[in-house]
Amino acid sequence: MRIFVDANIPMYAAGAAHPLKACSLQVLEAAARGRFVAVSNVEVLQEIMHRYASLGSREKGAEVAELFMHVLQDVLPVTREDMVQALTLYRQYPQAQARDTVHAAVMRNSGVTIIVTADRHFDQFAGLQRVDPLDFERFLKEKG
Repeated sequence: MRIFVDANIPMYAAGAAHPLKACSLQVLEAAARGRFVAVSNVEVLQEIMHRYASLGSREKGAEVAELFMHVLQDVLPVTREDMVQALTLYRQYPQAQARDTVHAAVMRNSGVTIIVTADRHFDQFAGLQRVDPLDFERFLKEKG
């Protein structure tokens, strides 16, 4: 089972105390142990780096992105076809963030239908299933 892992998962896992820290760590540990095939894309890695740079923590951003890459089985590119799909989604879902339409397009074009993220904006995309990190262990057990 291939599951797209969004940027907030490694950032919560690496961050300060937060209600989503422990479950985000569990998601990454499950990926590292091969309980599911963890995929993401280059834009998610850039998003992590950008966020930490904006906080004045470039080295931490590099570290989090690098560690995240170690648990991913695949880092997907963002292609021209993905951007064509993203533009369609951008128009179709006016409440969606631009970067979320890119992630959704990459997922669709790569045949990935499940995303683990705390970002509820992904609930709006038809054909994609969002799994909240708080529910991830239960989700994996059900999919068994």
